[in-house]
Amino acid sequence: MTVSVLGSKKWSGKFFTGDWVAASNTQEVMEPATGNVLSSVAMATTDDVYLACQRAKVAQKEWVKIPPREKSAIFHKAAMFMQDNFDELALYVARETGGAIPKGEHEIREAIIILQLAANMTLEPTGLTLPSVPERMSYATRKPIGVVGVISPFNFPMILSIRSIAPALATGNAVVTKPDPQTPVTGAFILALAFEAAGLPKNLFQVFPGAVEAGEAICTAPEIGMVAFTGSTAAGRKVGEVCGRNLKKVSLELGGKNSLIILEDADLDIAASNIAWGAYSHQGQICMAAGRILVQASIADALTAKVVEKAKHLPVGDPVSGQVALGPLINQRQLEKVHSIVQDSIAAGAKLEVGGTYDKLFYMPTVLSNVKPGMRSFNEEVFGPVVNIVTFDKDEEAVAMANDTEYGLAGAVISNNYARAERIASQLHVGLLHINDQTVNDECINPFGGAGASGNGSAVCGPASWDLYTHWQWTTVKNTATPYPF
Repeated sequence: MTVSVLGSKKWSGKFFTGDWVAASNTQEVMEPATGNVLSSVAMATTDDVYLACQRAKVAQKEWVKIPPREKSAIFHKAAMFMQDNFDELALYVARETGGAIPKGEHEIREAIIILQLAANMTLEPTGLTLPSVPERMSYATRKPIGVVGVISPFNFPMILSIRSIAPALATGNAVVTKPDPQTPVTGAFILALAFEAAGLPKNLFQVFPGAVEAGEAICTAPEIGMVAFTGSTAAGRKVGEVCGRNLKKVSLELGGKNSLIILEDADLDIAASNIAWGAYSHQGQICMAAGRILVQASIADALTAKVVEKAKHLPVGDPVSGQVALGPLINQRQLEKVHSIVQDSIAAGAKLEVGGTYDKLFYMPTVLSNVKPGMRSFNEEVFGPVVNIVTFDKDEEAVAMANDTEYGLAGAVISNNYARAERIASQLHVGLLHINDQTVNDECINPFGGAGASGNGSAVCGPASWDLYTHWQWTTVKNTATPYPF
């Protein structure tokens, strides 16, 4: 008989410090698809976070003394915990986030890889030798920042937490994390169970879900030297402001209004498939979602018809009940925002081709055509299952409309003429660029980041991790001290 690792709900009403500590403030965690209560989550106060940061600072000083191979083994054991309990963990991710089971499986699969990459990071070189004058050695060493704060969102909470937590720990830091209280188990407590089983030292990784005051405490706690934030642009501006005022390093991974450009020579069936995947995956609740579909006018009607047919036949419902493509939006507030954008855009002249309705938190796959600059569906990040079709005639128009946004996250071009597609793509002001693909693309080994309202130009994962979670220390060594002219 298989033993459930989640059945005990160790996290219910508790924080994680290495031990499970009861909290005075709690709130219920709801399953978006059913409205049922999944568990109870502890809600941190400012003082809770401040005390956690003080403990983390002490733990970090001991963590840097542990031999690299011992650190590496801890990450491998945590990855094995996830692998051994893969199906149970993936199902819980799907239930808590309102995602399809393959989405839950994807989050656990990526978490395993990120932990394995972190295990490798502990064994990588941490510095380099620099040119210098004779009789003097000069070298630079990467040093951990100390304590890193991680604030993560609800949409892909496992990946968007662990992609910062694991490399921050691997480079010698302690971590205090605040997952979204709507998805606390996926966002942090599963990882806490994995590290507990792997023998990570206590107080080195601590989990404190909470509201705005807990996030602000992470940004102001003097022990925290860096904050890694993933979430909305509005919240990111506030995080950046507070971190700047407190002279903290900050990584901001924010929203996007991403354009998928379809040229007239594209295969329409393939293009429709890319559009549907880019706009409807996880109900459009992805920062990389294809928020604008820029279609050359000569193929717009035919391509729109194909996308509409896909939207009509994509099954919507409880994502863990069977073959369902789209699950629920995360909460009522998000549903109301999506519907408001759709209705306002229709009132401004957009044409509703299909969808635009909802049942409880389930928003039907929607297609809007005749979308124009100035409409909310053109300008705003919808974060819902809405295809916004915008037409253009010349390539220059497509580039201008794609760049007509404060965001700068992802962009994509589909065409059978590679040279033409590359020429257009090279002019897009984005951090993530794809030719003959849609915009929802990510691998944990690539540097992920955007500019403008999509972030502060930093990147997470892959080669960016060492730059983010360490600082350089320059050292020179002479055999003996020498005099100077003064």
